[in-house]
Amino acid sequence: MPPRKKQPSDDQAALFSVSSAKEIQAILWKAADKLRGSMDAAQYKEFVLGLIFLKYVSDAFTERREQLAKELAEEGITEDRLAEFLEDQDEYTGHHVFWVPETARWTWIAANAKSGNVGETLDKAMDEIMKANPSLTGVLPKIFNKDNVDQKRLAELVDLITDARFSGNEDKPAQDILGEVYEYFLGNFARAEGKRGGEFYTPSSVVRLIVEVLEPYEGRVYDPACGSGGMFVQAAKFIEAHRGRGHKADISVYGQELNERTWRLAKMNLAIHGIDGNLAPRWGDTFADDKHPDLKADYVMANPPFNIKDWARSEGDPRWKYGVPPKGNANYAWLQHMISKLGERGTAGVVLANGSMSSQQGGEGEIRQALVDADLVACMVAMPSQLFRTTQIPACLWFLAKDKGPGGVKGQKTPATDRRGQILFIDARDMGEMADRTERILTDADLAKIAGTYHAWRGTDSANAAGDTYADVPGFCASADLKTVQEHGYVLSPGRYVGAAEVEEEDAEAVAEKIKRLTGELYELFDRSDELTKTVREQMGRIDV
Repeated sequence: MPPRKKQPSDDQAALFSVSSAKEIQAILWKAADKLRGSMDAAQYKEFVLGLIFLKYVSDAFTERREQLAKELAEEGITEDRLAEFLEDQDEYTGHHVFWVPETARWTWIAANAKSGNVGETLDKAMDEIMKANPSLTGVLPKIFNKDNVDQKRLAELVDLITDARFSGNEDKPAQDILGEVYEYFLGNFARAEGKRGGEFYTPSSVVRLIVEVLEPYEGRVYDPACGSGGMFVQAAKFIEAHRGRGHKADISVYGQELNERTWRLAKMNLAIHGIDGNLAPRWGDTFADDKHPDLKADYVMANPPFNIKDWARSEGDPRWKYGVPPKGNANYAWLQHMISKLGERGTAGVVLANGSMSSQQGGEGEIRQALVDADLVACMVAMPSQLFRTTQIPACLWFLAKDKGPGGVKGQKTPATDRRGQILFIDARDMGEMADRTERILTDADLAKIAGTYHAWRGTDSANAAGDTYADVPGFCASADLKTVQEHGYVLSPGRYVGAAEVEEEDAEAVAEKIKRLTGELYELFDRSDELTKTVREQMGRIDV
């Protein structure tokens, strides 16, 4: 009797039948979740994302190898010399592809997953890749060959990732599919870790809003609290969407991250998305050890931790040009650090707690006044609640600009609207829709409305091309001069400036009809309540006590 053919697992069978990235993400998440066991949540995150990264670098290497073989064949390279050229490391690194040694390639790992200790094989693969690629030194996790890792389930996960069709789906390159899987896992890990998840992940709709407003087409982009690198990834996506894949290199990325594991996630995230970024040789505290001391950025995009009390404060720090931030709250330390990094026409988008718009504690009111008087604040956006699953603290967006004059927009082909001495206020608290019971997201229409309003106010090329002009909208947006802001005591809460939304007047007859209808419905409910009360009393009376 011939040997019986091995049947695929349910998860493998599902992968064979899917064609969308979203389905691949869901199946892989379900399979990976089986490995959680006794593993620490932060370690588990690094564990799974490390596997996805390993698959990516191996796939990219194989893709380049096949392309190189085709090029060499067309050049007439003989078979006996082909192997030599295919193992030329420069042919890979010169095309921004990581060199993957033979025993670190996914084909090798998949072939040996069931025959030995798969954890040992994976740790060795990570080590070899880091040795072959100096930019990855200390980045990849070597945590697979541990007592708390179920080697059998790990081998099953390797099989599943092997079978996943990361290319040929939705007409997207493998890099895009894997990038989406990585982002999907980051979001899921943030939700699973709750409050701690906010340390490495910013909701994608919030990131998209900052990027859509700033329009970072080219130049230096900086994030002093970069987490897993989401701001950089979205900036690259923005450029690809508007100018094509070939323009992703038009931005230079600079970042810093305090947490070692998160710094590793960010390095892997940028690599998976094909972004060359300078996240410094190692992690570090932005206040105590600025890794980019001489940087002047065109764009700063950040979601720093809210209201942190224990931070490295030095009263003599030259960054505190507008006032020394209080020891008990770093919000204004973050703002002034970012301002110190802006170039002559630099702009910034920063997520902060709502309290930053009105706080008077520890001299914050005086610092805010100094920022306004220096004409650095361009726009304030009040955000809806429940955007951040990881915190219940209400948030707002600060948009800063070093130059609000006609020539202050980088890359602008025509003069922008002169907005010196003015601030745009946007109240977006009623926007967004619930993705589930606990998390709200900003829709594409919401993002377009907020970003479009800012561009129309600023007179950017994108607004001019669309024929958009700015006008105050009661209840939503208002442009206020510095005198008006001064009259409000330098409080920057948009609700103070935009007023109430206009309500359409109803004629008296329509109002009377509505009152009559609602009154009738109320009396019907009263009658129904009396009937239910009577029924309950009858049933209670039949119960023997």
